[in-house]
Amino acid sequence: MHRNTWNYGVRSAVGTGEGRTVGTSVTVIVPTFNERENVAELVARTAVALAGYDAEILFVDDSTDSTAAEVERVAADAPLPVRVIHRTDNTGGLGGAVAVGLEAAASDLCIVMDGDLQHPPELLPALVRRHDEGDADVVAASRYIGGGDMSGLGTAVRFGVSRSATWLTRAMFPIRLARSTDPMTGFFLVDRTRLDLSALRPQGFKILLEILARTDLRIAEVPMEFGERRHGTSKASLRQGATFVAHLARLRFGKMSLFAMIGVIGAVANLGIMWLLTLAGVPYIWAAIIGAEVTIIGNFILQERFVFADMRTDARGLGGRFAASFTFNNVEAALRIPVMALMVETWHISSVLATGLSLIVAFFARFLFHSLVVYAPKRRVKADATTGEPKPDTATVRIIRAIDAEAMKPGEL
Repeated sequence: MHRNTWNYGVRSAVGTGEGRTVGTSVTVIVPTFNERENVAELVARTAVALAGYDAEILFVDDSTDSTAAEVERVAADAPLPVRVIHRTDNTGGLGGAVAVGLEAAASDLCIVMDGDLQHPPELLPALVRRHDEGDADVVAASRYIGGGDMSGLGTAVRFGVSRSATWLTRAMFPIRLARSTDPMTGFFLVDRTRLDLSALRPQGFKILLEILARTDLRIAEVPMEFGERRHGTSKASLRQGATFVAHLARLRFGKMSLFAMIGVIGAVANLGIMWLLTLAGVPYIWAAIIGAEVTIIGNFILQERFVFADMRTDARGLGGRFAASFTFNNVEAALRIPVMALMVETWHISSVLATGLSLIVAFFARFLFHSLVVYAPKRRVKADATTGEPKPDTATVRIIRAIDAEAMKPGEL
């Protein structure tokens, strides 16, 4: 018996599932929006991938075309149970659809995947096997770990947007997302019994981010080769981007706002020091350098106390944190001050205004670096595959690896 869901305008269709072997019980949740052309192939490939499991596919459909009717047609001859919930009110967007699917799933072990075939159904058994190891409540398919690939969406713009969004997200949740390389992925397995579904407030695309940010679930990852879109168009848009930013701010505005507040205090102090020194006859370049050094040290002290106090225990020592922060901020200042001078000399704006504008741009770079590098949790020591000796996963190695990944892989929002 398969459960329907109350008042979402449900049209339910169930295949016979004859001849299937019975293994782990799993529900594959597929939120769809105008994905009619992909349904038959997705069901066929999923059925093959999960042939050894007690599996069902649950489509949660917000379409304005005949996607729901196509699911019903395909379900009639499908080798596994297939259901569809057609929502007349798409509250919460794609994330809201996933939440409905989690409520209505026949199994507690749920796998969420997109309906555009860019998430390969052949990866489904790997997600289940990784969960069966017993040390994770969530298993995510990551585009950014070894073996992952993003060639299916190879544009520089989407790559830059995706990676920037991922960095910003991890910076705002550096502890909760410390073990997640791809919190923006839409392909993941979750044990429903470990979730309080009533506590979720999904908005837009990124339901995994919502789950990880609001819980302390253990996460593991498997590599994913992101496929090419077969039919339909991308759901990414400026509106979806704005929804994501707003949702991210709602989830964790506190840490960033404190960092911003200290940055504002530092910027005011910087401008004040510079103004006083220039009044005293100090050339504005030297005044800017002195103001920057004083505020760099002051900002670090305030950040230690008020912003990153909860992360200090698991991070490197105080000396290392200060050295990393001081070095980065000086490098940033060394790059920023010539730009400021160019604005003064070329655009003929006041030195104080030029400094203020450059500080606004610098804020975001500083926040990302401090969250992801200065206060990053210490990594576990890994064993060298050739010698068997411990091999530290240092910050330098991680940065080099990240740069290499950026150079080789495109991405998506």
